[in-house]
Amino acid sequence: MPRRTRHHALFDKLRTPRKLPGFLKAASVCVLVAGLLSPLVQATPAAAAASNDYCGGQCSDILPPGENGNATLAQILLNQVFGTQPSHAEDQLGLYNNLATGYSTLTDAKINTFFNDSSFGVPSGQVASTESPAGRSDVTIVRDKATGVPHITGTTRYGTEFGAGYAAAEDRLWLMDVFRHVGRGQLTTFAGGAASNQGLEQEFYRNAPYSEADLQAQIDNAVANNGARGQQALADANAYLDGINSYIDASDSGRYFPGEYVLTGHKDSITNAGTIDHFKITDLVALASVIGALFGSGGGGEVNNAISLLAAQEKYGVTEGTKVWESFRERNDPEAVLTVHNGESFPYGTKPADPQGEALPDAGSVKTEPLVYNATGTGANQSASAASAAATRTALSSARRGMSNALVVSGKYTASGHPIAVFGPQTGYFAPQLLMLQEIQGPGISARGASFAGLSMYVELGRGQDYAWSATTSGQDIIDSYAVELCQDDYHYLFHGTCTAMDEVEQTNSWKPTTADGTAAGSYTMKVWKTKYGPVEYRATVGGKKVAYTTLRSSYMHEADSIIGFQMLNDPDYVKSPQTFQSAVQHINYTFNWFYADSSHTAYYNSGNNPVRASGVDPEFPVWGQAAYEWQNWDPATNTADYTPAAQHPQSIDQDYYISWNNKQALNYTTASWGDGSVHRGNLLNDRVRKLVAAGGVTRSALVKAMADAALTDLRAEDVLPDLLKVINSSTVTDSTAAAAVTKLQTWLTAGGKRTETSAGSKTYANADAVRILDAWWPLLVKAEFQPGLGDDLYTAFTNNLYIDETPSAAHGPTGAHAGSSFQYGWWSYVDKDIRSVLGQTVSGPLAEQYCGGGSLSACRDILISTLKTAAGTSASTVYPGDSLCSAGDQWCADSIVQRTLGGIKHYNISWQNRPTFQQVVEFTSHR
Repeated sequence: MPRRTRHHALFDKLRTPRKLPGFLKAASVCVLVAGLLSPLVQATPAAAAASNDYCGGQCSDILPPGENGNATLAQILLNQVFGTQPSHAEDQLGLYNNLATGYSTLTDAKINTFFNDSSFGVPSGQVASTESPAGRSDVTIVRDKATGVPHITGTTRYGTEFGAGYAAAEDRLWLMDVFRHVGRGQLTTFAGGAASNQGLEQEFYRNAPYSEADLQAQIDNAVANNGARGQQALADANAYLDGINSYIDASDSGRYFPGEYVLTGHKDSITNAGTIDHFKITDLVALASVIGALFGSGGGGEVNNAISLLAAQEKYGVTEGTKVWESFRERNDPEAVLTVHNGESFPYGTKPADPQGEALPDAGSVKTEPLVYNATGTGANQSASAASAAATRTALSSARRGMSNALVVSGKYTASGHPIAVFGPQTGYFAPQLLMLQEIQGPGISARGASFAGLSMYVELGRGQDYAWSATTSGQDIIDSYAVELCQDDYHYLFHGTCTAMDEVEQTNSWKPTTADGTAAGSYTMKVWKTKYGPVEYRATVGGKKVAYTTLRSSYMHEADSIIGFQMLNDPDYVKSPQTFQSAVQHINYTFNWFYADSSHTAYYNSGNNPVRASGVDPEFPVWGQAAYEWQNWDPATNTADYTPAAQHPQSIDQDYYISWNNKQALNYTTASWGDGSVHRGNLLNDRVRKLVAAGGVTRSALVKAMADAALTDLRAEDVLPDLLKVINSSTVTDSTAAAAVTKLQTWLTAGGKRTETSAGSKTYANADAVRILDAWWPLLVKAEFQPGLGDDLYTAFTNNLYIDETPSAAHGPTGAHAGSSFQYGWWSYVDKDIRSVLGQTVSGPLAEQYCGGGSLSACRDILISTLKTAAGTSASTVYPGDSLCSAGDQWCADSIVQRTLGGIKHYNISWQNRPTFQQVVEFTSHR
């Protein structure tokens, strides 16, 4: 059955197809469209029962830009030439965008003017279509008029999952196909050789270079190790695949498949020659490996940590240098905002008293392991080299894509007496979205929510009959670096005393120009050397000995294992309480913070296979690849080991409230990325929710307003600027330029320090000049404050550990430009602690030295005023230099969110908000 099409977008790095050739003029397009359009099949509307819904109409969700993510060639041409949108391609984008200027007057009654009603079922008057995929009698897919979301109802388990696969292909086939090629390191061959495509496939192939046998082995092990649930998961996956492939066959023969297959040369629009390959079960593992690497695999960065430690010791001496390094690392900062804030401690990743087995590199000896070989054409040009370098930095960094937030309040503090949650994953903005909405009702499954495209046999984030759940990226360290001593040559290493050959794994890709991607022909081979301790990432010497540094991730070769936890979350007979919820997410081996709310209780649990390290091993640094320093009971054949028991993971039931924005989970629980200090974007949520709870009577609209207010706030302005101004105003500011800048900053701060439009749709910020000044000032003040004291080498090393800034307009860091998510990684905590120390305030967990002006208030003030004057004189066109979307100096546009396209459908950019992409607002009124 033909389906509406929608935009396809993947990660920031995926290429937006070029404009269609100029010869496709409007008249010829109209003729072509007339020949390509297929009549939509309309079925008799039918109502869906919702007797199993205990939310009382108080569950809502949103996922921009829209549910429909498949566009036929005709629809793509219409969009490119006339800007028309397929139905349900962007009907959630406006709702999402409007909250930024509409939240201040929000009431509970108005919530669904900014969100969808996520009640189960579809009222009879709201049924847009009903279909029985492939003519099956055991499943129906009902689409609602408002959003086009599929509501899948099956009478058999097979039929239910078949319908889920069919609906997924209807909404996301092209995106799913892209994902499976990314996961296999084959994106350029499939979608084109654009530099961004090269970078994306390299980023993932470096850390997950799986062969077909590897992918199949992960399925076999997940099934074998999980009894009846493992067998059910396999059956569900096969039925889901059957549904996908049924749609592929139907859309191919009916010629309403996604038009991107034509634009990339896989299908012929005239003869229909060419094929769309069926999906197979190993594709699902390839897809899962991409999602897990992006959002659920904390750790890494040990070699960079070692480099900065050595730089600190070179600058200050071993003892003081180590003290300085630890103060910047903030692995257990006493001022850090916590999710579990009741004082309970969950030690993990703490510094050992007497570190053992460390293998720190000789100074200057570290070289990144090459990934690309034999590059030709556009695989070897300057753009390709830049994309490859960026991919390498991202792949090897501990600054994982965090994103996602959660606000959960116990019923004890709400107006109704029922818990309230506002939560969701912050997965970026793409067209179509990486996630898709669906409702699935069938034997053993009852849920509505979001799932990653191609993995939607279960709802991954959403609501059940009388409970809802969501997740944020947690980032605790499940990746370690080992130094393996080389022997014989550069491709043999000592393993348990035996000289052992590394395994060579390679993938050769080539591409040529297509309508979608005009990048000239090119090719290259990606080559990874694998050891028992994981892929080789660096080469170096340690004490003069040649070594290779490898990375070992506990979820490596276990990408499929988490399917059991998601299966449990969808099972109404399993999840009946906060305790059973926690039990379910314990089966998820990715690093996530999980949140839960029903009509009476709230809960939290931190998931992930946290390896039990050998005694004395410090996870911050590389250790020798020797038996004494391996994970306890580690089996290299299966990459299994002992993991910390569930009781040692941060967790809680019915705390007064929970917040998470990728901040520190609990006392003594160390995350791998830097920046869990006194100023973190989690503070923006915590401060607001704490005030609501103290006042009591919290409502859904009040909690949404708290989230939305934080989403528009500049973290630097709210939590650091006040103390910067205290230093400057410690004496009268006599310089007119500096005084004018201070006045503007103070006016903005008094107004709330928000980056928000003067009015809806104005595309101009209130206090725009103050925003520009702070954006220009921050990097200048950080460098002037810290570089003189740290010295060039150490300052550079620390900036490699943690980015200085991450404004909405920043085109660096793990999110890129126009990505929404901001203020996760930056030096705001360092500035905060240092400035407060210079002011003579009490600082818990201070930096080891004072840096601003060498600790002198007057000298510090001079630095701040000097850099502020420079910032004030920096033009908007310099601060916001412009790009393919925005002209230089366009501040609003520079910050704006773009739905990054992979396919042919484009969307308008929206005003900046720092909030989840998929978001739920829930308040259950009763329980089974």
